[in-house]
Order: sequence, then C-alpha cells, then structure tokens
Amino acid sequence: MAEADETDMMMNYNGDFLKSDRKTSRYPYCIVWTPIPILSWVLPFIGHMGICTSSGVIRDFAGSYFVSEDNMGFGRPTKYWELDVDKVCGHGAATWDKAVLDASEEYKCRPHNLCFDNCHSHVAMALNLMRYDNSTSWNMVNLCMLSLIHGKHVSWAAFLKTWLPFFMLCGVFGTFILTFNL
Repeated sequence: MAEADETDMMMNYNGDFLKSDRKTSRYPYCIVWTPIPILSWVLPFIGHMGICTSSGVIRDFAGSYFVSEDNMGFGRPTKYWELDVDKVCGHGAATWDKAVLDASEEYKCRPHNLCFDNCHSHVAMALNLMRYDNSTSWNMVNLCMLSLIHGKHVSWAAFLKTWLPFFMLCGVFGTFILTFNL
C-alpha cells in the first residue's frame, strides 16, 4: 500500500496530470482566477488571473518584473476555465508550454500596470503566442468576460470567497439607501 502512495506522489511530482487536482491547485491547460481584496468586492468580475502549463503549474504576472510560479499573487485559485489543447496551433502540449514560458519570460521584463499591462495581459500574450482557437486577438477585456462566463468555481467555499463580500456590500449599500430615503 505504501508503494502505491509513493507512486501516486511521484506521478504528481513529475507533472503527469490527466485532470484538475484541486487539493494541490493543479489545473492543466486552464486559466485560473482569484479575487483581489477590496477591488473584487466592489467589482466581482475583476480579479487576478494566471495560466497553467500542461502539467498544471500556475504562472501569473504578480507584480512588476515578476512572474510567479505556483504561488498566485492573491492566493489559491477560486475559479478555473479549462481550455481545449486541441485548439492550439502547433503540437499541443509542447506549443502550449512554450507559449506560457515565452509570455512569462517577456513579462519578467515589464512593469506591472493595474489598468493596461497586468496579469490578464500576460495570459492574453500566452494565448496569442499559441494562436489559441486560431486567434491572435486575445486581450484583457475579452479574457475577463470569457472567464466570468466559462469559469467554474473550485468549491462552494471558493464561490463564497468570490461573491459573498460583493453581496454583503450590496446589502449594506441597499440598507443605507433605504434607511435615508424612507
């Protein structure tokens, strides 16, 4: 029995993942998302984004001249959007991983700008480099909207982490308006 456990751990260590593994935050061929405190509480569709390699290692542009590996800037992913590796122009996993690596190396040389050159732009560059879905027009706006539509929450706790602060603020704001208008 111990040998089987060691084999499973070795397979995980080597990155032989066939599906998402939420316990270790491995999401192969996925875009991952996590809320940014205060900003996501007010605008819950805005958050921090990263892209995963074929083995599920998360790469995210976490700050100026810094691309994080497996340590997202604002915590573990709460949402993931699984992409189809067959929509990559090239040789599947190798092209995917090269595009993620090339985008990450490029963003290690860039300053972070919250509005114009950020984590969403890093993911968009990776998708453009691999010509995902035969497109080179990926950008932070369409990624934001598509991840909102196609993203799946990791768990109920992740759903609450994403949406509860927003609904609480709406409740407080609604109560405040009703109190002073009645």
